[in-house]
Amino acid sequence: MGKYHCFLDFTIWKLELKEPAQKYHYFGLELSSQCPFLNFSVSIGLSQESMTHLDEFQKARLEEMCIIVDGNDQVIGAETKRNCHLKENIEKGLLHRGFSVALFNMKDQLFVQQRSDTKYTFPGHFSDSCSGHPLSIPEELEEKDALGIRRAALRRLQDELGISQDQISTKDIICMSRMYHNNPSDDIWGEHEIGYLLLVRKNFTMNPDPREVKSYCYLNREELKELLDRGAQGQEKVTPWLGDIAERLFKWWDHLQDVSPFVEPDKIYNSEKMWENNVPNGASQACG
Repeated sequence: MGKYHCFLDFTIWKLELKEPAQKYHYFGLELSSQCPFLNFSVSIGLSQESMTHLDEFQKARLEEMCIIVDGNDQVIGAETKRNCHLKENIEKGLLHRGFSVALFNMKDQLFVQQRSDTKYTFPGHFSDSCSGHPLSIPEELEEKDALGIRRAALRRLQDELGISQDQISTKDIICMSRMYHNNPSDDIWGEHEIGYLLLVRKNFTMNPDPREVKSYCYLNREELKELLDRGAQGQEKVTPWLGDIAERLFKWWDHLQDVSPFVEPDKIYNSEKMWENNVPNGASQACG
């Protein structure tokens, strides 16, 4: 397994009044530098030491704009991926939208990847098939039938796993449910999101990007349970959300040919935990 990196140093940076006007996104608010009251810290700049394990590819991706939501998964703004995943901001309640894909082949085996050692959260950990974040752009903000989320997942499946466009479309991606996650990775980074659990069942030819994926395999149900057990015993590094997702997978693994009875896109699992983590407007549809 790759070396686990722990980061301890960070520096607060303060925005100063500047001309011409500049706009900043902070916890769902778009702020202009011409505002007379703009004299506060709005972001965290990381020291060089805290970034040493990231390659240039991962550093660039930290500037992508994620979707900020409240506890009801209502969009309230946008913020960089960097700021969304800093524990300093998570502890203030900053919550973003994400997704996890459970990708099965036609033998009903789950694709499990080991995350690259250059990932900013949970480097070198075994995890779900593909996870990511919809961007704050019109195509991925579309709410109807979770189309924006499914477009984002399609983008990441193509970019991260190298699944060509002729093999997959948004019609292959089923939105099963949503889950609340709050998972510290180390002293600097963490995950805090409402994640959409998506299902794909199809055979693919893949070419995973080594900048994203260290290794991968297909597991049956018993093999996944063994991996989770090894993770619980400290024998393997496993992301916390893989265990949360597996609870749902085990309920409908025998019904992959027709999962329609298990589709509940309006539910947010684990939503009761939001009240413990300073999330505004906790979700009204708890079903943990």
